[in-house]
Amino acid sequence: MAQTTPGGLAGEEAVDPALLPARIHALVAAQAAARPQACAFVDHDGRRFSWSEALAAVDAATVRLQAAGVGPGDRIMVVLENCVAAVAVLMAASRLDAWAVPLNARLAAPELATIRAHCAPRAMVFTTAVSAHAAVHASASGAREVDDPAYGSLAILGPLPGEASAVEADGRRQVAALLYTSGTTGQPKGVMLTHANLLYIALVSGRIRALAATDRVYGVLPVSHIFGLASTMLGSMAAGASFELVPRFDPAHLAAALASGITVLQGVPPMFAQLLDHLDGLGEPLAAPALRYLSSGGAPMDIDWKRRMEARFGVTLNNGYGLTENAPTVAQTRIDRKRDDDSVGWPLPGVAVRVVGPDGEDIPDGKVGELCVRGPTVMTGYFRDPAASAAVLTPDGWLRTGDLGRRDPDEALFLVGRAKELIIRSGFNVYPPDVEAALNAHPDVVQAAVVGRPAKGNEEILAFVELTPGSRLTRAALADFAAARLAAYKRPQHLFVLDRIPATSTGKLRKHLLAALADGLIGMDGGWTRT
Repeated sequence: MAQTTPGGLAGEEAVDPALLPARIHALVAAQAAARPQACAFVDHDGRRFSWSEALAAVDAATVRLQAAGVGPGDRIMVVLENCVAAVAVLMAASRLDAWAVPLNARLAAPELATIRAHCAPRAMVFTTAVSAHAAVHASASGAREVDDPAYGSLAILGPLPGEASAVEADGRRQVAALLYTSGTTGQPKGVMLTHANLLYIALVSGRIRALAATDRVYGVLPVSHIFGLASTMLGSMAAGASFELVPRFDPAHLAAALASGITVLQGVPPMFAQLLDHLDGLGEPLAAPALRYLSSGGAPMDIDWKRRMEARFGVTLNNGYGLTENAPTVAQTRIDRKRDDDSVGWPLPGVAVRVVGPDGEDIPDGKVGELCVRGPTVMTGYFRDPAASAAVLTPDGWLRTGDLGRRDPDEALFLVGRAKELIIRSGFNVYPPDVEAALNAHPDVVQAAVVGRPAKGNEEILAFVELTPGSRLTRAALADFAAARLAAYKRPQHLFVLDRIPATSTGKLRKHLLAALADGLIGMDGGWTRT
C-alpha cells in the first residue's frame, strides 16, 4: 500500500511513541507521586481510593500474582466485572511484564474454557466480591479466595502449566493485554496489544476529550473490553481524573450518578435508550448538571437517534470509530467542531487512514471502500495465529479493518458497515446501517439490526427491532414508515420484534445469531413476533 500522511487536524500534535511511559502501570505511579491524596477511583461499593491507595493496591496485587507463580511473559486470565481489585491486578500484571487477559465474567463456561486452552495462562484471577458470575467460575475452577485490605477480596488459581512468551527489552513493545474479540463474526481471536498501543490511545484520545484531573468519569464500560480499558479507564488515569467503577449497567444508578455531578459519560446506544426509558417510566426529567462530554461507540450512530439524544442530554453527542485490533480508536469527532451528521470524525493525530477498493488502491473521496489503518495503535498480531495475522496486516504495517467507509473532502470519515455484512439485493449493494437508520427513526424503535441471507439466487433483508415498552406499533405501520425512507431494493423482506436483540456486554450487536433466529420465526404472524 502507498504511503499516507498521518491523521489529525491542524494544530493537533501526535505523541512520540518513544516518549511514552514504559508500561501502563506507570500511570498510577506518576499520579501517586504528583497528587497522592487526590481521588483516583470510586469502587463499586462507594469506597474512594486516593492515588497513593491505588498504588498500594497495585503493590499488594503484585505480591499475590508472584505467589501464584506469575513472571515475565506469562499470561494471566482476569475474569472480571469492573472494580478496583480488577484494576489492581491489571496494573500488577504490567509491573511483572506479564500479559493480562481480561475477560468479562458473564462469558459462559465453555467460552472461558476455549480461551483458557488457547492462551495457556499461568494464573487465573476472579473478581468474586463484585460478580456472582465470577464467583461461579472461580468455584468451578477450584480457585482460592483471598482477601486483602488494599483492594478487597478475589479468587486466584495458580501456578498453572504454561510456557512464557518472550519479553521485549523495550517495555513499550511488550504485550500488555491479550484481548479476545467478541466473536460477533465468528471464533474469537486473541489480539496482542502492546503498552505503547494502549498508552498512545490513553494520551491522545484523552486529549481530544479534554480530560482533566477535575473530571469525574463514569466507568460502566467493561474494562475487559478495549473501549473500556484503553479509551475510558487508561485515558482517565493518564489525565488524573476520578474514575468511578461500575460493575454492571443499571439505569437508576446512572441517573443518580449524572445528577451527582458526573462530567464524562462514554457509552453504547442501548445504555442511553434504557436510561431514558427508565426516566420516562418514572415521569422524571434527565438531570446532568455537570455533564460536559457525551459519546457513543460500539455501534453505528444514525442522525435521528443522535438528535433525540442531544435534545434530552443538552450536550453534543460525540461519535467515534475503532476496533480491538487498533487499541481501539481510529477516529473521533472533536469537541470544538460540532457536526449534525453521523460522521465518526477525523483520524487521531498520528493515525493514518486509507479508503481502498477491492484492488487495494486508493479510491476518491465520497466513494465507499475498505478502511485501512496504520500507526502506533495497530496490534502486533493475533496470538498463535500467523495466518489470520497475515490476512489483515500488510508487510508495510497497514491493518485491513474489514469495515466499509467513505471520506468527505474535509477528511471526516463515515462508517458504512462491515464488508462481510454487505447485502447484495437484486444486484444492488445494501448497507445494513442505511436500513437500520430508517427503522431507528421511528420514535417507537429503540434499536434495529439488519442482516442478509441467501434466498433463491438473491439475498433477503431481515430486520430485527426492539420497541419501547408498551408500544402498539404494527409490522405494517413500521414497514410503511421504512418504505417512505428507503429505495425499494433496501426494504426488508421480513421484520421481527425482539424483547432484546442479542448483544455483547458492551452493546455490540451479535448479528451472526440473527439469521439463524429468523428461521424459527418466519411465517409466524407475518414475521412480526415478540420473542
